[in-house]
Amino acid sequence: MTMKSLQADTLYRTCTLNGLDAEFSSTKHLAPLNEIVGQERAQQAVEFAMSIKEKGYNIYAIGRNGLGKRTMVLRYLNRHDPNGDATPLYDWCYVANFEETRTPKLLKLKPGTGMPFKKDIEKLMLRLVKALPLAFDNEMYYSRSEQLKNQLAEKQQTALGNLTEQAKEQKVSLTLTTQGDYQLIAMNGEEPHTEESFIALPEKEQEKFETIITALEVKLRGIARQLTDWEEEFSDKIQKLNEEVALEVVSHFVKPLKKQYRGHTEIKDYLTAMQKDILENLDIFLEESEDQVALSYAALDKKMPRRYQVNVLVSQETERFPIVVEESPNYHAIFGYIENATYKGTVFTDFSLIRSGSLHRANGGVLLMDAVKVLERPYVWDGLKRALRSRKLNLSSLEREVTLSGTISLEPEPIPLDVKIILFGDYQTYQLLVHYDPDFSELFRVTADFEDEMERTDESELQYARFISSIVHDNGMLHCDRKAIARIIEYSSRQAEDQNKLSLHSADIANLLRETNYTARAANANMIRVAHVEQALLRQEKRVSRLQDQMLHTFRNGTTLIDTQGDVIGQINGLSVVSTSDHRFGLPNRITATTSWGEGEVMDIERSVKLGGRIHSKGVMILTAYLSSLFGKSARIPLTTHLTFEQSYGGVDGDSASMAELCAIISAFSGCPINQSIAITGSMNQFGQAQPIGGVNEKIEGYFDVCTIKGRHNNQGVIIPLSNAHNLMLRKDILTAVEKGDFHIWAISHVSEAISLLTGKDAGDWQDDNYPPESVLGIAQNKLNAMRK
Repeated sequence: MTMKSLQADTLYRTCTLNGLDAEFSSTKHLAPLNEIVGQERAQQAVEFAMSIKEKGYNIYAIGRNGLGKRTMVLRYLNRHDPNGDATPLYDWCYVANFEETRTPKLLKLKPGTGMPFKKDIEKLMLRLVKALPLAFDNEMYYSRSEQLKNQLAEKQQTALGNLTEQAKEQKVSLTLTTQGDYQLIAMNGEEPHTEESFIALPEKEQEKFETIITALEVKLRGIARQLTDWEEEFSDKIQKLNEEVALEVVSHFVKPLKKQYRGHTEIKDYLTAMQKDILENLDIFLEESEDQVALSYAALDKKMPRRYQVNVLVSQETERFPIVVEESPNYHAIFGYIENATYKGTVFTDFSLIRSGSLHRANGGVLLMDAVKVLERPYVWDGLKRALRSRKLNLSSLEREVTLSGTISLEPEPIPLDVKIILFGDYQTYQLLVHYDPDFSELFRVTADFEDEMERTDESELQYARFISSIVHDNGMLHCDRKAIARIIEYSSRQAEDQNKLSLHSADIANLLRETNYTARAANANMIRVAHVEQALLRQEKRVSRLQDQMLHTFRNGTTLIDTQGDVIGQINGLSVVSTSDHRFGLPNRITATTSWGEGEVMDIERSVKLGGRIHSKGVMILTAYLSSLFGKSARIPLTTHLTFEQSYGGVDGDSASMAELCAIISAFSGCPINQSIAITGSMNQFGQAQPIGGVNEKIEGYFDVCTIKGRHNNQGVIIPLSNAHNLMLRKDILTAVEKGDFHIWAISHVSEAISLLTGKDAGDWQDDNYPPESVLGIAQNKLNAMRK
């Protein structure tokens, strides 16, 4: 039986860029793509979620790694304003709460106000640090304070002088001891009475002195209380004087600030409270308490009192909504934290040590994170859900929550949260979240499902060319000429394993362009040409093909047995794909079938020794069922068949060898030899119809390479399912060989066609309760019937 093989022009779809006008000779003349190439579904999902302001419309972007999900979403967000009417943005600052220091006060300011306000306060403090001491270091202040001191001293002296005179008149002396206490002593003339002289006095005179001294002591205690009141009054007057002096200085500097920020109520209220606090804590500026002043100035950035700093947590440089990508989503990085500082062995914290997280910076905009990284970090997922539900950002100490310790910490005012979260992850992670976390579906109501590939049409090729142009422009690469663009599109189609599809695995395209750009620059080229693309692809393959070269060498030195010429009964060349982490390639495998007297069983040796996977075992069962339908219509097949992959030691899975295995069994049954020049790949169903398989390009190329090693001749070729014909994007050397008639590829729809091609005989159709006697199936049927007799 003769069957036409596929023509060379059907084995590779060349890109002609019909959708691109002739004058566009390179990416230099091609506008970069603003949209997400081939991801209309995902783009619509992102647009929908961004346009809804209600709680819960966050996005989970599904797609395998390398599709460029993040790059595509960022490109869309940067070139479009999904904020529409614009969510109002604010600068967020923490300042001291002078009434309750444990709960720092939050200031919500207009965008761009926070940093200027912080600098204005710093300037104010620097001026006050210099101006306040000067205000208390002048003759006017000294004169007023000295006057108050003199008034106090005069009152003290008058009161004590009167008491001294009264005591003197009654022969009693008022003296001041070395310990600073006042003492009343009876006088003996001009000298104080000693203990002996006092005892020597008459008893009545002693009693008189005691009565006088007791009365004077009562008066002295009254004067002492009065002195204390005068001193307190003096302190109040001094304090009032200090406040009056300080108020003149402080108000002189604060008044312009209040005028400058008259439209900001929160700032004006804070300035008022700050002014009052400065007047109550003048010692910080006057350096009256050295230790206290040292601690208050123990700032990490500025030489100014800590309590008057402005901690700008978030500063909006522009009014465009923020887009934040969090690469390391740990708890502190997302939710912020409160630092501790150490000064002379003392550990302390305050509002100025509050640090922002990515949620603070993304507030009013979008925060993008990797789902797996979020789930891997302790407490992050629960904290994120809590923030999204409450729509508030509470800065609580993670250490306090985890350790349940009673450590004193700050409790800053919570910040209102209005943010869209976009999580990037694969489908498995998405399924786990949906299944195990009931909150997930409520908080992430929008799924952006990214495609792996897109239809290949003239229009999509033009889009892809613009996508290539965007990568070139964004990375400052050399521009690609028209043929280089076409070759990259053909490579994308090969990656998609379909002539009619283009791969959307943008990481592969970006990597190829980087390597091609390097190759072109190394050759001192002014533009990327098709030769540079080919060279970069060869280098890519060279780097990852060590295992392939080793395994091909086993065919070269005869370690792996294979026949690529001649005819053998019960032996066929199947094709398989070997995959590593970054490369996959095809190789032929010798499959053999032997028969012996039995009851129609097909013994799968791979399965028996547990080297065969479940899919492979299913394929063997299917071909067994088809075999029974061919030869067991009226009686049991009197043979047992043993089927194996020769020299296979690492396990076999997949059903792509089931057609090859059936052909080997038919050959063993009939005694018709199989042409070893032809390899075959393909799955089959219970009716013998050929079913598509994966890796068809690699399998054909692998067999072609082995044929080249073992010796080429023009009868060699590969049989594939017809449904795989559109997957062919073969190497140029194979296309050339096919074009010359040195290599053949046959596409079949039924296993009977493979039997005919492999044996050179008609497979045979069931007619009148029999197969034609000259056909392969007829020969096998006759042998089986003879055995039955």
